[in-house]
Amino acid sequence: MEPSLTNPVALSGSVASPYTRKMLSVLRYRRIPYRFIQSSRNVSGLPQPKVSLLPTFYFPDQAGELVAVTDSTPIIRQLETMVPGRSVRPASPALALIDSILEDFGDEWLTKAMFHYRWHFEADSRHAAKFLAALQQNWPDDGEFLRAAEMASARQIPRLQYVGSNEKTWAVIEASYVRFLDAMENHLRTHQFLMGARPGASDFGIFGQLTQLATVDPTSMAIVNGRAPRVYAWTWAMEDRSGLEPIDSDWLDPAHVPLTIKALLTEVARVYAPLLIANEAAVKAGQEEVRAQIDDQIWVQRTFPYQAKCLGWLRSEYAALSGADRKLVDAALAGTGLEAIFVEPPQR
Repeated sequence: MEPSLTNPVALSGSVASPYTRKMLSVLRYRRIPYRFIQSSRNVSGLPQPKVSLLPTFYFPDQAGELVAVTDSTPIIRQLETMVPGRSVRPASPALALIDSILEDFGDEWLTKAMFHYRWHFEADSRHAAKFLAALQQNWPDDGEFLRAAEMASARQIPRLQYVGSNEKTWAVIEASYVRFLDAMENHLRTHQFLMGARPGASDFGIFGQLTQLATVDPTSMAIVNGRAPRVYAWTWAMEDRSGLEPIDSDWLDPAHVPLTIKALLTEVARVYAPLLIANEAAVKAGQEEVRAQIDDQIWVQRTFPYQAKCLGWLRSEYAALSGADRKLVDAALAGTGLEAIFVEPPQR
């Protein structure tokens, strides 16, 4: 039996966190009352999660005790079962899988661009460090404020290695970001959201990263303003879609997925799919480093077990499709190159 929500549901996070912004937008769109605690530190009086991630939700368990829950994708799916109506998951299992692929791309690949643009370039890192320090607390003394900003930089810049931003990958990340913006801009010429005339989880996943890329960090924001004005406007509009009144027919027809979505899926296949496959192999082999060929360039980063789980979830969703839905998905993915992620590696 699924536990019920508190009213309002409590969550803690930061406006500088793309995943926090993703989930705040979901709550607004779904008209779920919430209490947002803006904090990146331990929240007094509330349980702590096993792994400290933003945002953290506080759900009552079956005994009525609050439990700290993290990871935006499972939380979205949990909220679907806890609160009826205004779903962000397409009713069609075939379209839902496409939605899952694009949400995962936002959460796990676009975040590389977000972190890279924020902390790789000196002007951006100075800007971000002051932004994070100012969000932390009041700083009456400028010297203390600047020292707090320096500490933020010292914590975050070394983490570039975890998302895979390094000398071998910079060009791949930046080129992919530009192609993504071009594809997203083209899609928004004819569609209000990724999933049609109503948003899916993928809209919120991509929106979360763009809250930082398109509206906070100077270098990545300048790129958006220069070549993707629709994306810039869409990002601001996605902040609160509570006034939208969706109907079932607003979803894309999974039998006629538009070419603009196929273009986005092709970008997923071009950069993210080979990393998913190589990372899975590295995790299974117990290796600490992933080496992949992406866009005719060598990609090197630390192994990321969570992304192996992401690939497993996508494969499980694909395996659960009926024959008819699988045909729809196969047709939508045909020619994109994404078919490769649904081919299980041979057992050794």
